[in-house]
Parts: sequence; structure tokens; C-alpha cells
Amino acid sequence: MQLPPDSVFDPNILRLGRDRVIGLGPRARVMGIVNVTPDSFSDGGLHADPRVAVEAALAMVGEGADIVDIGGESTRPGADPVSALEEQRRVLPVIEALAGHDDVLISVDTWRAETARLALAAGAHMINDVWGLQREPAMAQVAAEAGAAVAIMHTGRERECLPDLVEDQFFWFATSLEIARKAGIEDDRILLDPGFGFAKDADDNLELMARFAELHALGLPLLAGTSRKRFIGGLTGREAADRDVGTVATSVALRLAGAAMFRVHNVAFNRDGLAVADAMVQSSRKKEPGHG
Repeated sequence: MQLPPDSVFDPNILRLGRDRVIGLGPRARVMGIVNVTPDSFSDGGLHADPRVAVEAALAMVGEGADIVDIGGESTRPGADPVSALEEQRRVLPVIEALAGHDDVLISVDTWRAETARLALAAGAHMINDVWGLQREPAMAQVAAEAGAAVAIMHTGRERECLPDLVEDQFFWFATSLEIARKAGIEDDRILLDPGFGFAKDADDNLELMARFAELHALGLPLLAGTSRKRFIGGLTGREAADRDVGTVATSVALRLAGAAMFRVHNVAFNRDGLAVADAMVQSSRKKEPGHG
């Protein structure tokens, strides 16, 4: 298991829309998941009412979420697709309400350029695209024009992947980053997400965790999204809603491998686990030459 370069824990920033920033490096950052959907795999239906979704997002911020991710379409395998209008009907009222709170940073989970454009206009600061800017060509331009941050995810869906899963990560991200940079998105507005669970079986996900530090060769901060995923259920025997302890274990392991941000359903549990991981990292750094 490869260790991450020490530099990934140095102070850095992620620049978001509306002149906001999130500090990265010494402290793990948490993105709280708010799915405004009836059919997401673990929390479908819980936040279908916009008022409930807003309350849930604010509660996550109170528990330590650095940003909340609002999604209007389930990305679980086999989920029914929704129209752009329906997605927008679900997410825009929630984003508009949260935008009235100065202490809340907002991400919109969408692959649709028009939904992203409307969400950014409504007050979102970041786009989280599970198709890595490759499904809708206009997405990168929308982000660039708004000065928004982007989380670019790897997926193996609907395509042939390279035999080596880390090689395939580099292959996919090379295309995504070319799209981003041609559109004018600066590197300090980009997170890369290796896409745990997206056309990856249990063995793939475990190998990706074990080899996670290899992804630092991409030179950009990494977002980890393992929360309540099926492979955690396979390891623990737990149903989706009961996988938070297993999720924390993956978050701690991936933090020690250098992940910068964690997309999770249970903010409080992961915040606690990551505080322990951060303390371990800082203790190790104090003992190294050049760190006091």
C-alpha cells in the first residue's frame, strides 16, 4: 500500500464560485449528501419535501459539513432517469433557500449543463458531475463562466475500461482535465473523485482504496465518495442505512492515503473519525524533518 506524498497535507485552497474558498490540506473536509429524490439507495424519500431538505442541510452544517451537495436524480444502478425539468424542480428551491444562509456552501450534484447553470444562478458554489464533464459538452463552460468549482468523477459506466483500474483512472481524467482546462477552469477549482461504486465491483473498490495514493500523481486534490456503498454492505453485512460505521472506517483509511474531502451521508460520525485521522497525520508530520 503506497503512502501519499507528504505535500498533500500542506495548506492549500479550493476556490469556489461567489469568491468563496475551502481550505484543504491539514484538515479533512466533509461534503454532506442531501438527495432530494424518492429513490436514492440509502436516503431516497427522506428529503423530498424542500423544507425537510433545507433543514437536513443546515443540520449537516451544524455537525461540521464544509459544503452540502444537493442532488435531484438518483445515480444508483438501475435508477429511473428523470427529466431536466423534474431535476430542477427538486433542487432549485432547496438551493435558493440555502443560499440565504451565508455560512452554507452549496454543491449541485448534476451532469446536466442547464441544471448546473440554473443552480449556480440560484446560489450554488460548485458542480459535482458524475460523468466528469464528458456527458454534456457545455458543462465545463458553465462552470468556467460562473467561476465555480467542479468535482470531476471517474465512471466506468457505458464504456470499455482499461484492464488496470488505476490506469483507467488516468485515462479518464486526462480527457476530463483537457475539457476543463480548455474551458478555462483553473486547477485550484478542481477536485477529482475516483468514483467508488460506479461500474466497480467489491474487489475493484477495495483495490482502489489500497492503491488510492497512486492517484496523487494527477496533482489535484481528491474527493472520496464511499458513503454507504454496496461494497461496505458486503464487508459488514449491513443494509444501506446502517453502513455509517463501515463508511467511517473507509474515510479514515482514505484520509491516511491523502484524500482531501469526503462525501458522506452521516456528517457527525465521519467528522469524528476524520478528526482522529487528522491528528495522526499531524503527529507524524511533526516528527519529520522540516515540520518542527
